[in-house]
Amino acid sequence: MKPPICAICYKEFLDSDEGGLIYFKKRKSDEKWESAMRKEGLVGHPPYAEWFCVDHYNAAKELKDLPINEAMSKLREKFPTN
Repeated sequence: MKPPICAICYKEFLDSDEGGLIYFKKRKSDEKWESAMRKEGLVGHPPYAEWFCVDHYNAAKELKDLPINEAMSKLREKFPTN
């Protein structure tokens, strides 16, 4: 798994009160990734999951029914970074 660093602002956090992991709707490529990982007996950070700090968690959670690429696009529009 990736360390808990917000996918929007890159803030690092350790406590679950400071954010959390969101699993988005799986794409076909995500299902293929899972299948390959199971087949090889490997573990890793799913490509359809991302960490968000407390400031961005709720906005991300509202988009969890979207594939991650669509959700991240919407989140970057809502929370532009320089």
